[in-house]
Amino acid sequence: MEVQGSSKKMIATQAEMVEARVPIPYRDQCAHLLIPLNKCRQSEFYLPWKCENERHSYEKCEYELVMERMLQMQKIHCQCMTSFLNQETVNCCDVSVSLFSDARY
Repeated sequence: MEVQGSSKKMIATQAEMVEARVPIPYRDQCAHLLIPLNKCRQSEFYLPWKCENERHSYEKCEYELVMERMLQMQKIHCQCMTSFLNQETVNCCDVSVSLFSDARY
């Protein structure tokens, strides 16, 4: 199953997510990472220092999805501004900045 507008594909199937009791709001392209994370959390009694690798990979996947959506919205905004101004040379479309860099603010 592929989600429209996203570069990531759904890896976990609906049946797997139902079986793992993944809540509906969390059934996104990162659900395949949430399933083992929740299993690890349950087996380790939700100790915060356990399951760090699973949690990190899940949170990184969610972060990348958010950054992808922000980039898509920036492109849509630029297209709207371009059509609004009837110019093809509007410089609001410069998205050369890498959103996935490790730069700190």
